[in-house]
Amino acid sequence: MNTGVKIFTLLLSVLPFGVVQGAVRIIAQVDTSKDIYVNENFAYYILIDGDNKAGEVDLSPLAKYHPQSAGNRDVSQTSISIINGRTTKTATKQYVMSYSLNVDHPGLIRLPPVTVTLDGKDYQTNPVDITILQPGTTDQLDLEVTLSEQRCYVGQPIIMTVNFYISANIGDFQYNIPIFDGDDFYIEDADVSDQPFKEYNLGNGAIARIAQSRTTHRGKDSILLSFSKVLIPKQSGDKVIPPACVSADVVVGYDRTRDPFDVFGSAKKYKRFMVGSEPLKLTILPLPEANKPSGFYGLVGQYSISASAQPTEVNVGDPITLTIKIGGSKYLNPIQWPNLEQISELANNFKIPSEKATPAIEDGYKVFTQTIRAANDNVAYIPSIPLAYFDADKGEYVVAKTDPIKLKVSPTKVLTSADVEGGSTARLNKEVEAIKKGLSANYESFDALVDHTFSPLVVVITPGYAAIWAAPSFLLLVSVIVRLITHKTPGKTALRRKRSAAGRSVRLLKQISSAKSELRPEQLASAMKQYLGRRFDKTAGSLTSNDCFEIIIHATENKDLAQCFRDIIAECEAARYALKTNDINETKVSEVVKLIRDIDKKSKM
Repeated sequence: MNTGVKIFTLLLSVLPFGVVQGAVRIIAQVDTSKDIYVNENFAYYILIDGDNKAGEVDLSPLAKYHPQSAGNRDVSQTSISIINGRTTKTATKQYVMSYSLNVDHPGLIRLPPVTVTLDGKDYQTNPVDITILQPGTTDQLDLEVTLSEQRCYVGQPIIMTVNFYISANIGDFQYNIPIFDGDDFYIEDADVSDQPFKEYNLGNGAIARIAQSRTTHRGKDSILLSFSKVLIPKQSGDKVIPPACVSADVVVGYDRTRDPFDVFGSAKKYKRFMVGSEPLKLTILPLPEANKPSGFYGLVGQYSISASAQPTEVNVGDPITLTIKIGGSKYLNPIQWPNLEQISELANNFKIPSEKATPAIEDGYKVFTQTIRAANDNVAYIPSIPLAYFDADKGEYVVAKTDPIKLKVSPTKVLTSADVEGGSTARLNKEVEAIKKGLSANYESFDALVDHTFSPLVVVITPGYAAIWAAPSFLLLVSVIVRLITHKTPGKTALRRKRSAAGRSVRLLKQISSAKSELRPEQLASAMKQYLGRRFDKTAGSLTSNDCFEIIIHATENKDLAQCFRDIIAECEAARYALKTNDINETKVSEVVKLIRDIDKKSKM
């Protein structure tokens, strides 16, 4: 429900024709095209008819359903009709504000009206009735959530690992992890192992880097989808990590089909199931106030700090590049810039610019770079730079320091006017003229003058000069001719890309049969998306099966082609999580080739 065609369908279903020009209506609507289950995010829309800008929405009546913004979209339309030579232009202003809601219990739910303020005027939406279903349970799915620590300090990073075990063929699935919606923790990405991963949108703005592997779980051959997040507690106290859950469409059988594009002669039957984890308890201890060092800003763990400088032999005022590295922890985001101005010995003897460069992450260290300048020639070293942190293992504060860096600072030479003019005013002996016919003699007569009068005519007729100016002119002329012949405008480039889209994808498809069977579904889906990306100026990597459906509908107005294209991509993507890989044979590839060529023929350039 994140695309223009579906939004337009919703508009047609709730906004009748003939609305008075200038009048504004605001209506609430929920996507009920598919079932809504407990603890699954679903789309809630506020449709503004009569204006094309967002309003200010009071979401407090929906607070218990955890509303999250899912983006806004201007869906205004302009149509032009020509009747008996008379042109009529009609403009319709419409705007859609999208939100994601979540209900934690089954039954008939009435979503209350909300207030929308637009141009200083308040509008009330309609209530919306929805039915929330309870998914089934199955021992073919399992979810485990673990914490690296059961006790920690405020600011101490801990690892939360989510393991989803699958021992059935599944289709679409959705995570619901309430802890990510709260404000009790800073949430960061954990380090990813060498195992390949894929990014997955958890539906609440959080992105998980999921690694997939095969394992045996509870005596069953299973697929394991695993990811980790770093939780950094903000406040002390006993916290309960609420249960997480995953709902998934599980294949429960097959139906015979008469679809001519289905080479397997059957369609999968899905049923929605849900699996949840156990709640977890976490004790968060406050940091002690006693012996807290100055400069401590909340680092908890174990850290190290080092520094280097280049060059170490300088004059007063010369730039010195000071590099500071802080490491020792896998989670470096909380580390702040060292406060160099607070180190009195450094501030008194060096000039420290107020501008600071953005730190970099290199080889497990956060690296800070600053340029400083010695203020006098009495400076012998760069003093130690401290780093205060709380050692959670020892339960005490620690101040780590860099080693002093020795410097050799020389005074800067002061230039006199004589230095600038160059040399002494003492009279030189003329014998300098005769010393090995030196670089230049001191002549006192007109013999030193040579006529260097410049003539353009000489440049034109002299062969040496002619070669100098003629060669570049010839090259310039050739380059202009080549440019005119091969000139490519953005429009021509785009048109050439569109015309070659089908051919390029067909060549990719014909190579699939030589790939390993477990890689074929993903390669097939990739080739199909690449075709749509090149043909219709879309980003292929971000296309979903529903996006593909709507692109083809818009281009060809042929629902059968769009449906078939979408089903094949969805089937390929679902194969990533199936226990048995769907073999992509030559018949399937030929079907897709024909499909692409049919779409290409029916689409306008």
